[in-house]
Amino acid sequence: MGFIGKLVGGTIGFAIGGPLGALAGAAFGHSYDRAGDLEYPFETRGITGNQAQSQVIFFVATFSMLAKLARCDGRITPQEVDAVERFMAEDLGLDPDSRRVARGIFNKAVESVETFQDYASQFYSQFHSEPHLLEMMVDIMLRVSLSDGSLSAQEESIILSAVRLFHLSEETYSNLKAKYHGGDLNTYYSVLDANAENTDEEIKKKYRKLVSEYHPDKIAAKGLPDAFIQFANDKFREIQDAYEKIKEQRGIK
Repeated sequence: MGFIGKLVGGTIGFAIGGPLGALAGAAFGHSYDRAGDLEYPFETRGITGNQAQSQVIFFVATFSMLAKLARCDGRITPQEVDAVERFMAEDLGLDPDSRRVARGIFNKAVESVETFQDYASQFYSQFHSEPHLLEMMVDIMLRVSLSDGSLSAQEESIILSAVRLFHLSEETYSNLKAKYHGGDLNTYYSVLDANAENTDEEIKKKYRKLVSEYHPDKIAAKGLPDAFIQFANDKFREIQDAYEKIKEQRGIK
């Protein structure tokens, strides 16, 4: 059974409410109408109601915010649609059922009267105590927006509104953005939310903190959809690689 089948099984019996809940109901309901293999009962072993709710919110918020981000200049280009499709396939490895639902969420969010901030606010309400998950969402938006090699002023304005709403620092945003500028040493510092002025001990401390936050076991317990755990695991490896490069350059033992 694919991710969506397990996900929906865990969500039966509660409603998440708000703009994301309305979007989820419409998108998932449409998928049930179309997919004969998405019938309940679903596999729900090992997942609690709270975890299922977090999974739905994270999944729906991602594609609703990406939709509003793509629409920020008044239209959505084929290149932007391709970028989201690549993110689904390459970064998340979504199965066909999951991709269909993600497209449904994206398309319904494009047409909705709710704003980017409406979706981002509900996401923040759910994950306000998990700053690294808030950072991950900003990272996702940057990755998709920069997939064509540039970030428009309108796109950055929308992303910065999320940064402020999520109560993330400008330095955190700058570091998230900087890591997409190439594989030089400054990029590796950015991955660790550090800079060249930090001492070796400060670098080690930042590295240990990030490794703890993004450890696969800890991420899996946060209620993230399976596909986003894969994304987090990629980030975990990125953190390790950046630290190795800085260790080599500094001669850290």
